[in-house]
Amino acid sequence: MARFSYKGRERNGALTEGELDANDATSAAAMLRARSITPIAIAPLSAKKESVVSGWQGWFVPEVTLDDLVIFCRQMYSLTKAGIPLLKAVSGLAESCNSIRLKLALEDAIVSLERGRTLSSGLNQHPKIFNQLFVSIIHVGENTGQLEDAFAQLAVYLEREQETRKQIKAATRYPIFVLIALAGAFVVLNIFVIPKFADMFSKFNAELPLMTRALIGTSDFLLNYWYMLIAGGIFIAYLIRRSLSTNIGRLNWDRRKLSLPIVGSIFNRSLLSRYCRSFSMMLRAGVPLTSALNLTSDAVGNVYMGQKIIGMRERIEKGEGLARVSAASGLFTPLVMQMIRVGEETGRVDELLIEASEFYEREVDYDLKNLTAKIEPFLIVVVAAMVLVLALGIFTPMWDMMNAIKGV
Repeated sequence: MARFSYKGRERNGALTEGELDANDATSAAAMLRARSITPIAIAPLSAKKESVVSGWQGWFVPEVTLDDLVIFCRQMYSLTKAGIPLLKAVSGLAESCNSIRLKLALEDAIVSLERGRTLSSGLNQHPKIFNQLFVSIIHVGENTGQLEDAFAQLAVYLEREQETRKQIKAATRYPIFVLIALAGAFVVLNIFVIPKFADMFSKFNAELPLMTRALIGTSDFLLNYWYMLIAGGIFIAYLIRRSLSTNIGRLNWDRRKLSLPIVGSIFNRSLLSRYCRSFSMMLRAGVPLTSALNLTSDAVGNVYMGQKIIGMRERIEKGEGLARVSAASGLFTPLVMQMIRVGEETGRVDELLIEASEFYEREVDYDLKNLTAKIEPFLIVVVAAMVLVLALGIFTPMWDMMNAIKGV
């Protein structure tokens, strides 16, 4: 049983409102009619649930993951293909959903459906969960009567996006672990080890080499002014976050990210794969070419590349062909450009864009598998430099003191 709020009119036309318990909105409407009340609006009471994801309590509520969206799309595909009414399908998924945020979004979609609106309009109320590409595909599926195909396409798209993210995490896990271990070792050495040697060296009143003085100075600064380092780190993080929140800052970062050594090409190819797959899915769903480019510019998740795609759309609106504007953008390799030209000539742009997407995905997979091998030399150099500095800074004065003692 769920609790609903309602507004309605009695037989004499007087407006009334209140709350009641019912299995669903349809049952609530039937109960109101039995009371001689004509329902105007019925909405589930979700204030307690909303409070869970609002304010500071929302910090502890997990966000909706790609896993949740993939499961939702797969289940909606099966239910709609089986011929189950849309309202019952969404209601059933809302009851069995494990994600609190997704559950609340689906409950809002149920209210939208009960008021005679479309599912896409209900999902559009939650842009943090369902982006514009997702909503547009659903909207096209509703208008063309192919909603189950829309959910199937979204499931495949999200699964591939999820797989790419997992590959990137797996490839970067080892380097990140090594860097964290190095940072931890640096802190431990400066707090516990170097001060002991500094006390020992001070007892001998020996003149210390430059490297040793630098190590002792770094250790003293870390011990005496650690709060300044923390405050400086927080301030720098704030400046970076503030810069990325501006349009110019985000544009500059997204452009520079594509030219980073080692990983820049991976970012670039991953974005191009996402562009090709998103654009193909939009065209296959029946979205007009210019609208598809506009939505795809948001879906790629990169402001710099998004502006390039918007530039392509503007040139297409002036009458130029897709192959020509794609070549002018400078985003694609010659092989992919050939695919786009053939697709435009044969009317199979969506199919060949999928081929281009798979081409980029294979290159990304290859680069990710070799990423560790590319980064390992850099990590070895960092570790070797750290060992060399410690050896020169700590053991050199010890050897000098031992030689001095032997000479005495």
